Amino acid sequence: MTGRERVLEHLEGRRVDRFPFMPITMMFAAARAGVRYRDYVTDHRALVEVQVRTARELDFDHVSCISDPARETADCGGALEWFDDQPPALVESRALLADKAALARLDVPDPLGGGRMHDRVKAAALFRERVGGEKLIEGWVEGPCAAAADLRGINTLMLDFSDDPDFVRALFDFVVVLELRFARAQVDAGIDLMGVGDAAASLVGPRVYEDLVWPHEKKLVDGLHSLGVPVRLHICGNTRPILRGLGRLGCEIVDLDYLSPLDEARRVLGERQVLLGNIDPVRVLQDGTPASVAEAVARCHAQAGSRWIVSAGCEVPRGTPLENLQVLGEYARNHAP
Repeated sequence: MTGRERVLEHLEGRRVDRFPFMPITMMFAAARAGVRYRDYVTDHRALVEVQVRTARELDFDHVSCISDPARETADCGGALEWFDDQPPALVESRALLADKAALARLDVPDPLGGGRMHDRVKAAALFRERVGGEKLIEGWVEGPCAAAADLRGINTLMLDFSDDPDFVRALFDFVVVLELRFARAQVDAGIDLMGVGDAAASLVGPRVYEDLVWPHEKKLVDGLHSLGVPVRLHICGNTRPILRGLGRLGCEIVDLDYLSPLDEARRVLGERQVLLGNIDPVRVLQDGTPASVAEAVARCHAQAGSRWIVSAGCEVPRGTPLENLQVLGEYARNHAP
């Protein structure tokens, strides 16, 4: 059974030989391959080479186009600060939509227009050429709250939720159109599953989430399904107050950060929802021992049950000992749903 088959059949509830293994490795993978992170995020050929090498070495079931959250905003005209060995950072003091009136003048960029989105689409196509059929190919887009925070500035957006909710809705509408256009280009290039990162959504309370964020996440997820791809939703941080909403989105995978216990998520989301994660990526995976990692992943399995995918709670940190990450892979290979 290939990694691609294993993930897709597991999502469909079919019998698979072992648990899928799908950690997010960006800076870890680049550092292990000796590739500057600036090259990883700007050259799709470097990203693909690093991902394929890491996935084969550590027996991941997938490769991923994920690199940083600033591709869409950069192509819209947002200001970035670049670093040699860190992800690019959005310059909030020069936020593209610091003036709300600028939204009416903002056009959805072409994801095949030669910018940073196009580079990700090229990565998807190169993945299909290199490992299509062998590894599941995961695309990536930002969720409504995350992309809006990048365009507006996260602190300003948090004030907008109470000061001008109509503007927030208009901004989220723009984002959904943008992300679905970006997603279609990645689907056409050959991805098998779409990752959605909506990190800022964990910073709002359940009322704001239900009133403003959830309806637009739902539009995005439904739109992705209409393109024919399953969805992996990842929201960094503590999502316990919004778990019920996450369960109503219809995502094939709910990828939980370590702050949201899997046993609680299982009770709230039900037995059929596939959960992914979620050991503490720093205190356990990076700073722990193989024995403590083994104990933590076994506890995740016990809490999540059979509808589960092995991974850390968020990105695998760059300084993670190889032997600790290998423990997760060994657990996946030696246990079946």
